[in-house]
Amino acid sequence: MTIGANLRISPASKSWVLGETMKTYQAKQGEIIRDWYLVDAGDRILGRLASEIAHRLRGKHKPVYTPHTDTGDFVIVVNAEKISLTGKKLTDKIYYSYSGYPGGLKATAAGKMIKEKPEELLRAAVKGMLPKNTLGRAMMKKLKIYAGSDHPHEAQCPRILQL
Repeated sequence: MTIGANLRISPASKSWVLGETMKTYQAKQGEIIRDWYLVDAGDRILGRLASEIAHRLRGKHKPVYTPHTDTGDFVIVVNAEKISLTGKKLTDKIYYSYSGYPGGLKATAAGKMIKEKPEELLRAAVKGMLPKNTLGRAMMKKLKIYAGSDHPHEAQCPRILQL
């Protein structure tokens, strides 16, 4: 029995059905295949690189992407010390850390972080682009960042990722 353009009453269930019923695929933890990718951060801009890495960590490049499941891949970043920032961000961009105690606020300029801890600069940029919950923390564990060109993940046979 047809009611409107696409609405009809199913004779078996006596319920309203819009055209054909469709089912959405939901990825399950045991079905996810995770690959390893190697990214060279030499002479790359921080924000642009971080957004591509966050995209891979979330798994949005896969057809089985599910928002509430960690479907992403492992990402190894080398040459983090050669990352670049545009404009006056080396001096003007400030990273804060607060211990929770009075007088425990520390401020570090981005230029100083590149010299002392380039891994933490990229890690903070990627972390800001991931969900702020248990799922986001699980995705961050799949990110491996190294200041130089050497990394201990040769056994995983990472594929070089051209971004």
